[in-house]
Amino acid sequence: MAKRMTKKERERVGRIMHLLDNEYGTEYRCYLNHENAWQLLIATILSAQCTDARVNIVTKDLFVKYPTLEAFANAEQEELEKDIHSIGFYRNKAKNIIACTRRLITEFNSEVPESMYDLVSLAGVGRKTANVIRGNVFNKPSIVVDTHVKRISKKLGFTKEEDPEKIEYELMKVLPKDHWILYNIHIITLGRSICTARSPQCEMCFLKYECPSSGFYKKTV
Repeated sequence: MAKRMTKKERERVGRIMHLLDNEYGTEYRCYLNHENAWQLLIATILSAQCTDARVNIVTKDLFVKYPTLEAFANAEQEELEKDIHSIGFYRNKAKNIIACTRRLITEFNSEVPESMYDLVSLAGVGRKTANVIRGNVFNKPSIVVDTHVKRISKKLGFTKEEDPEKIEYELMKVLPKDHWILYNIHIITLGRSICTARSPQCEMCFLKYECPSSGFYKKTV
């Protein structure tokens, strides 16, 4: 859909954004609990292949035990592994968190950088994590492609791609820039409540007449 959008396609995207705004509001919110930028960075690293709810359970105690960047940077990897053991890929994540926090201290004066280039240079940080930081910390228009965004964007016909980075670039062309951050927030909520992976409730969905995968869609483009 990203290639040469017609006027009717743009109008349909606008209707979808309007419906999402009406249903979920336009307030920016983050599902990962944090008090500052580096805590969000660590929480987002932990969230790969893991639910936000599980991460929030772990970080509740983790950020008490390790209250500063220096505490994480000086942590023993085996001990940190035990602290995050209930999260998937805990060994690799512990290693990355220690390396990431050390580099934040030595290379970035203990500050989380803003640029995509600098963020993805940190251990354990890919474009998804970087976009979470850029959007939530620095208010930079960013599209976060998680499992919900990937799955539902394909249902809506916004992309046919499988690779998250390609999906990100396609969505940049499809979505209005003022909705790049909101889209992720809205789609996570939709994906958890109505358009679930196992049993999407299309008949209940407020997007059913705009979604080609719903069975209620009438093509107008």
